[in-house]
Amino acid sequence: MTASPIPDFCAIDFGTSNSAIAVPDARGAMRLVPLEDGAVTMPTATFYLAEGPGLQDLPRLHGRAALAAYVEGSEGRLMRSMKSALGTGLMTQQTDIGAGRAIGFAEVISGYLRHLRRAAELHTGVAPRRAVIGRPVHFVDEDAQRDALAQATLEQAAREAGFEEVAFQFEPLAAAFDHESRIDAEQRVLIADIGGGTSDFSIVRVGPQRRDRIDRADDVLAHHGLHVAGTDFDRRVELAAVMPALGFGALGPSIGGQPPREVPSRVYFDLATWHLINTVYRPARLQELRMMRGDYADPVQHARLMKVVGDQLGHDLLGRAERAKIDTAAGEAARIDLAWVERGLAVEVTAQQAREALEEDIGRIVEAARETVRRAGLSADGIDAVYFTGGSTGLKALTERLAAAFPQAQALHGDRLASVASGLGLDAGRRFRQPG
Repeated sequence: MTASPIPDFCAIDFGTSNSAIAVPDARGAMRLVPLEDGAVTMPTATFYLAEGPGLQDLPRLHGRAALAAYVEGSEGRLMRSMKSALGTGLMTQQTDIGAGRAIGFAEVISGYLRHLRRAAELHTGVAPRRAVIGRPVHFVDEDAQRDALAQATLEQAAREAGFEEVAFQFEPLAAAFDHESRIDAEQRVLIADIGGGTSDFSIVRVGPQRRDRIDRADDVLAHHGLHVAGTDFDRRVELAAVMPALGFGALGPSIGGQPPREVPSRVYFDLATWHLINTVYRPARLQELRMMRGDYADPVQHARLMKVVGDQLGHDLLGRAERAKIDTAAGEAARIDLAWVERGLAVEVTAQQAREALEEDIGRIVEAARETVRRAGLSADGIDAVYFTGGSTGLKALTERLAAAFPQAQALHGDRLASVASGLGLDAGRRFRQPG
């Protein structure tokens, strides 16, 4: 018996922190593509090389290889969290990638999507022509025009990557499809999809009698979300525990008998925001920061800041804060070694510090979940299950608070990094698979 040809469609979870792609196999089932060393997810990261041959062709690395090149000190430019730039003014700008070259953010995104498409082709032998791509409930909070522009920009990037037909699906609804594939009774489920860039919620009717429907509009009772998630947690931890060593929140000298003023803080927020870090390295900004030396009562703090900025260590610093967030989530204190900034320098982050730093964001996320239930016309008792997915649902303090808000609901955990991609694959199969 001759195997059927593999269809030319796929599903892409283009995440703020991690991405994945699903394709049909020879039997028609959707499967996640191994991307790096057998892993079916890879960091959403690209490193543009600024040394070696063929620089005019924009040689680049993706995923873990991109992060490794940065950590190893290769000459070039690391791009992370590029999804966060969608719907912002950054999408119209060029960004320096070294060796006298510049590139637009839209081209960075299309290049990454092209890499995922190529991985699918290598896996199946078929270059996918059609794609379902996941999107957050809101790319941009409370701005419908910019939100629509963000989706249009992502669609154009996908077409430039080689896709001829592009459809979008809400990421939390995709997670609902993944959950639905494993249940045998109807439920009203609250999907809590909390990743690197957004916290998204959907209330969906799911069940074995519904799962084969293509149009699920009647089963979606409410969507809601906000632009607060894992990268915001990283920023909070870094600002609370790390940046004070570099002068954040410090006071300047008293001038003319006047009370001292706090040192300017914008640079610290930019250094703690993944997609803004590189803006601090621009020559004009460096000169501005050098001239701020007199704003510091303690010149050591200014020197530490200039070391981080001058040596372009912002991504490394935020990466250390991210690891400390993960360590403290387990209830342990984390030590962040800053010896590369100043010999012997280190800071400790306690679990209590991290909880206090994240309290405001967690409160906003829990309130967004409650608001989703209100928009569905339900009470908390009307939710049968809360289904957690997304990388940031590994934060126990967050999931415990969300579960406590819906005490009658069953708390369920999907694959934090792959549930959305798997659900998008199910959606793509229903949309694109030809009858018979």
